[in-house]
Amino acid sequence: MGTARIVFDRWDGRYAARMTDVRSSAVRDLFAAASRPDMISFAGGMPDLGGVPTEAVAAAARDAVLYEGATALQYGSSEGRPALRATIVELMAEIGVRLPADDIIVTAGAQQGLDLLAKVFLDPGDVVIAEGPTYVGALQAFSAYQPDVVCVEMDHGGMRIDLLEVELARLGPRGAKFIYTIPNFQNPAGVTLLPERRRRLLELAREYDIPVIEDDPYGRLRFEGGHVKPLRALDDDVIYLGTFSKIFAPGLRLGWMTAPHPILAKVLLAKQAADLCGSAYAQVTAERYFAGTRWRRVLQGLTRTYAERRDAMLSALEEHFPAEVSWTHPEGGFFVWAEMPEFLDANTLLAEAVEHGVTFVPGSAFYPDGRGRNCMRLAFCYAEPAAIEAGIRRLAEVIEDRLGLYRAFITAGALPAVEGGAA
Repeated sequence: MGTARIVFDRWDGRYAARMTDVRSSAVRDLFAAASRPDMISFAGGMPDLGGVPTEAVAAAARDAVLYEGATALQYGSSEGRPALRATIVELMAEIGVRLPADDIIVTAGAQQGLDLLAKVFLDPGDVVIAEGPTYVGALQAFSAYQPDVVCVEMDHGGMRIDLLEVELARLGPRGAKFIYTIPNFQNPAGVTLLPERRRRLLELAREYDIPVIEDDPYGRLRFEGGHVKPLRALDDDVIYLGTFSKIFAPGLRLGWMTAPHPILAKVLLAKQAADLCGSAYAQVTAERYFAGTRWRRVLQGLTRTYAERRDAMLSALEEHFPAEVSWTHPEGGFFVWAEMPEFLDANTLLAEAVEHGVTFVPGSAFYPDGRGRNCMRLAFCYAEPAAIEAGIRRLAEVIEDRLGLYRAFITAGALPAVEGGAA
């Protein structure tokens, strides 16, 4: 056994105060455990790249150098290459959003878009409204700017707009800087915002003059049900974040943002300060791939794969999980959200689950205030169906063991304590 290394940080008093609020990524913290060969990981929302044609990608990367080496290896524009933005225009039109290329900025993944928007909008103490639970990467991006994140509860139909109305009325005019939402196959809950709730959300945003940020990484990964229009298709004032990470390759770190021009102008200034420009080489590679392959057929194959894995997880949950646990039934995307009895703490369960060879992300990572301790996010996107069944069976054994202890307490007439000190 190695000994823990204690490092004295002599620069501790020199860091910006905001760094005290920056959260570590709960998903990244689990990567070491997930890399064990015997581990079945439900932690990371990593796309399965096995269906992406590597020869086509290699050809696109080679052509980027052979035919556009002088520009592909050089600095580029801060907005992104015109050809890639033209590709994005086509992608957006397919989901019902029509806009010119000048309305688009290419980002280093949607994650950079979140950071840039936080930098543009947030001062310490500002209020951000998000779903509860919400994307851990958004919480991490926002935390550096020290806002107060208010989470609005969700149900099977997405954010509860009746509760949003109550929150907006409590905050008053200009009480929140923006509303952040993942309306399609939400991360981490997997639910989709109902059409009538989308319309009412936008009505409230106009009434209170609050920008809406629509994060849409999973919108094209639908397994069942009909297409639901994105918020951006219903209102040109919506700030929309898209990404190539789930439909092509996350390693290229390519995403995009569209927003009203005054907002884009501020974001562009923030982007120039952050990276001057994105990778021209990555952008040319993506251009070549989308122009030279039957990428829609590839995406259809990937979506079928994810649907099979979703089905495998739901079936395994139904077969193995205790009756005291409930979970969502996503129509697309990567994630299932499971809720255990309130007296169980997923953070405590995680250590035991790792010993049994399975990982997940505890629900408290998806709240700014530690709520959700009795919940967990289960990603079905990466493991094969047989591994999913085995992993859920292992996890069910861990939960059942802990529930057995609490049943014994109750039988003995003792009131079980709440794990982890959660209320």
